[in-house]
Amino acid sequence: MPFSGVFSWKDGRLRLLTHQLKGPNGIVFSPDEKYLYVSNWDPKAKTVTRYPVESDGTIDRGAIFIDLTQQIPGEEALDGMKADVKGNLYLSAPGGVWIFDPQGRHLGTISAPRSVHNFAWGGKDGRTLYLCARSALYRIELLQPGIRP
Repeated sequence: MPFSGVFSWKDGRLRLLTHQLKGPNGIVFSPDEKYLYVSNWDPKAKTVTRYPVESDGTIDRGAIFIDLTQQIPGEEALDGMKADVKGNLYLSAPGGVWIFDPQGRHLGTISAPRSVHNFAWGGKDGRTLYLCARSALYRIELLQPGIRP
């Protein structure tokens, strides 16, 4: 394909939702599924775009929700993303897992000895965040449970 896109599979049909991002990577819904967040793997545009979700499963026009382009130098970009039950976003980016509230304010960063690319919620109560690095797996217990399938 000549572009990268975000697709949905609904009712046996594959649909292109958007091709506006150069490298769509991490993807997560808000807890109420009113918004779809997509991180962009692009060293020139280290952004998370927020898309309103329509009742038919399509998305409305997106807007940049988080822009870390100036804060993160170099070629590394944004990777995996998750949300917790309160709507906070957990974003894999250089320096660790960056945490943002539902308004896009940076709450803090979880640092790891190695660069984290993806992660998943687990544990009995969903408060364990497993961090996946290239050569290691870490876990951390958090106060808020995450959204799990």
